[in-house]
Amino acid sequence: MALRIYGNRQLKSLHGKETRPTSARVREAIFNIWQGTIEGCRWLDLCAGTGSIGAEALCRGASLAIAIEKSSRACAIIEQNWQRVASPEQEWKVLRGDILQWLPKLSGQQFDRIYFDPPYASGVYQPALEAIAHHQLLDPIGEIAVEHSPQGWNPPVHPSLEICRQKVYGNTAVTFYRIGE
Repeated sequence: MALRIYGNRQLKSLHGKETRPTSARVREAIFNIWQGTIEGCRWLDLCAGTGSIGAEALCRGASLAIAIEKSSRACAIIEQNWQRVASPEQEWKVLRGDILQWLPKLSGQQFDRIYFDPPYASGVYQPALEAIAHHQLLDPIGEIAVEHSPQGWNPPVHPSLEICRQKVYGNTAVTFYRIGE
């Protein structure tokens, strides 16, 4: 399956059901919501799949993009895709492994935008948000977008994070968090 992102750039994708790429409709909506905040931002893509969201952030001027993905096949695709779209002044890195093991290792860094799209049935939502908050990975004025199923999903809660908006796009929902006041 061919994926197209900002600027009509084509990305590689994996065959089969190993990843579930974020639909073009949802990607466009995310970047419309975050319009004007991507240029120069530090981007973290959790459960990155093919890396289409991070590639889009790079195309729109993110200064740094980091992907964390469990699948080695997917990591190879992300590296190819990001290499094709990133400019020499942009920094990017693909980390292979479990996000819950990688998040503590990112302590000391902060990200302006975090996109989190795990397998919908996974139990990783709450522990990942707890790790993000505990290790202070979100910039004080940053946001996290969490992709999930619109049915039967209870938004994880953490005392230092608050939900600032929720959107539904067909069979995909996105909940946005920021640091609570």
